[in-house]
Amino acid sequence: MKAMKSLSKTNKSFSILVTLSIFTLVVACKPKSEKLPIFGEREFNGKDTLYHTIAPFQFVDQDSAIITNATFKDKIYVADFFFTSCRTICPIMKTQMHRVYEATENLPDVVLLSHSIDPEYDTVALLHDFARRLGVETKRWHFVTGVKDSIYKIAQTSYFATAMQDKTEPDGYIHSGAFLLIDKQSRIRGKYDGTKEEDVNRLIADIKRLRNEQ
Repeated sequence: MKAMKSLSKTNKSFSILVTLSIFTLVVACKPKSEKLPIFGEREFNGKDTLYHTIAPFQFVDQDSAIITNATFKDKIYVADFFFTSCRTICPIMKTQMHRVYEATENLPDVVLLSHSIDPEYDTVALLHDFARRLGVETKRWHFVTGVKDSIYKIAQTSYFATAMQDKTEPDGYIHSGAFLLIDKQSRIRGKYDGTKEEDVNRLIADIKRLRNEQ
């Protein structure tokens, strides 16, 4: 009888040991979530690594509100460059960005920022009507206009995106279809082709990764 009890305890202990071993193996084999890369040059000041960040800016959105870096304090945001009269890639980009808008509906720390590269035509009133027709909330998606040279400069030197006038183009402007993912420290964490659904799917997934990271 004692031998049977002893054997029962041995079997129970063995079962527990096997269970723990399997759990440990599963945890060990589970892939770790890698952090998203940080784009741009970096410097070391002897103490900390200084990363490239978005330069200070000031624009006006579709509701005549002043939009600056402070608007995105403690926010993750996705930026792009467009113009409302664009007949080439912009309609595709806006469809894809609207997907990002819908996918982040319940994420209060995620917003969108679209810069017009044709501020002379894209007035505040026109951007307001554009946003209204898209059916989006200003607090979640800012369409901004401002000084043309300031928009071009920040596109090229801060976001590493193309944005300029080009008379050889059908609509008189040239710009990239890039969507830029910016973290809460104003650093670029991802660049995606806003004309490709699969790339935008990756952006949506990376937004969630970045939220978990931060």
